[in-house]
Amino acid sequence: MLISCAVYQDGKKLSDIKPDEIHQYVNRPECFVWVALADPGPGELASMQHEFDLHELAVEDARHGHQRPKIEEYGDSIFTVLHTVQLKGDELDVGEVDVFTGPNYLLSVRNRTEKGFVQVRARCEREPHLLREGSGFVLYALMDAVVDRYFPVIDVLEIELENIEERMFANASGRSNVEALYALKQKLTVLKHAVAPLLEGVGKLYGGRVPQICATTQEYFRDVYDHLVRLNQSVDSLRDMVVTAMSVNLALITMNENETTKRLAAYAALVAVPTMIAGIYGMNFEHMPELKWEWGYPMTLLVMAVLDTYLFVRFRKAGWL
Repeated sequence: MLISCAVYQDGKKLSDIKPDEIHQYVNRPECFVWVALADPGPGELASMQHEFDLHELAVEDARHGHQRPKIEEYGDSIFTVLHTVQLKGDELDVGEVDVFTGPNYLLSVRNRTEKGFVQVRARCEREPHLLREGSGFVLYALMDAVVDRYFPVIDVLEIELENIEERMFANASGRSNVEALYALKQKLTVLKHAVAPLLEGVGKLYGGRVPQICATTQEYFRDVYDHLVRLNQSVDSLRDMVVTAMSVNLALITMNENETTKRLAAYAALVAVPTMIAGIYGMNFEHMPELKWEWGYPMTLLVMAVLDTYLFVRFRKAGWL
């Protein structure tokens, strides 16, 4: 589906145009065309490939989707794959944005991504002095928008980890905590797969041999790189904390089991003492002492009670009961 197709000159929007009019502007040095597609069909991509002379390998990647985040050069053009990560309930919704950037054009293709980039276009049009830099600045603006959307996800995952830790120390079910921690780890892995591959690619856009398209916007891509470094460090830190939380949760389970074992052993001892005495006097030998004593039965009960009371007090002081 075609979202928008517009032509810009000297940082200002000239007009919206139809896709079949793109060739009239794309070869003008002073103009560049910005096209946005969402979940396009093969015919729409083929049409854009013809209009912009896109490389067939890049078009094939965009057509099939599910690509690893990357930045590739094809002659004087750049093909960028970005993953969009958004929270949808308790799950992460992962989409893909493929961006074709040339000297006089930028084509963005959204796949499985509900939230668009209308605000990015509005931001660029509010800054004509930067939009004058051409398609390189628009590529930065799109990339910056995608990367900025990762930060709220990180914040939510941090809060989720804190809630799980609170439940751990509130004697909640150990199994449910492990399941929640493992689900959180999977979410962090998804975010890691979106962030980590971009670090190397974005690094090529501001340092070393920079593509001509990005030559005047290197400092902006360096800013994106700094954000990616922060995100990558945050994801790694959270993953380490999740692993530590799993270990702590297992330790708490073991401690609870030990406490239960001690309690059972203490109660078993309380039962064992009277059982032993009753067993001795239940053997029915003829010449056992105190068998014919008038106070033998109450005295035996009293001894049982005294011994159990003594054991109970000792176990309570030791923290077993």
